Amino acid sequence: MPNSGYLMLNDFHISTAVPEDLPALVNLINRAYRGEESKKGWTTEADLLDGIRTDEEALANILGKPGTTILKCCNHLNEIAGCVCLEQKKGKLYLGLLTVSPTMQAKGIGKKLLDVASAFAAQINCPKIEMTVIAVRQELIQWYERHGYCQTGEKRPFPYDDKFSAAKQPLEFIVLEKILHD
Repeated sequence: MPNSGYLMLNDFHISTAVPEDLPALVNLINRAYRGEESKKGWTTEADLLDGIRTDEEALANILGKPGTTILKCCNHLNEIAGCVCLEQKKGKLYLGLLTVSPTMQAKGIGKKLLDVASAFAAQINCPKIEMTVIAVRQELIQWYERHGYCQTGEKRPFPYDDKFSAAKQPLEFIVLEKILHD
């Protein structure tokens, strides 16, 4: 496993999440993406989807997958303010669940998590990072593009699931990638 030491970011540190972090991570992810509280931030999906984004069982399954790491960004009180999931897949690193607390957005946490993801990919010799973003989330797509990600032209179906994704309109993903080295 790559180095799981701490990276300091002003009053925050980034480290590898452990199973004991699951309740706080689930709370953070659901608050950041769904419901009224998510509307305090700019990354909300509340206008697109109802319901929760994840639960402890689903996140435990992700955390337990071989080749998958969830990084957490904590404040000086060790409260989780952000996270990102990194999964090694066929010569690339898949980046998902990039999450920042709605009240902590626009403070550089998301950018630092992207930077750490790039360093993580380099450390495990992955030449590129891939992610999927809901196609109608143009502001978010543009943010990723400003941070080195490019649209591949590939589209993927949105995984409708009654437990997690009561969509308010038809949705699909676009694929973004960042090439680190050949």
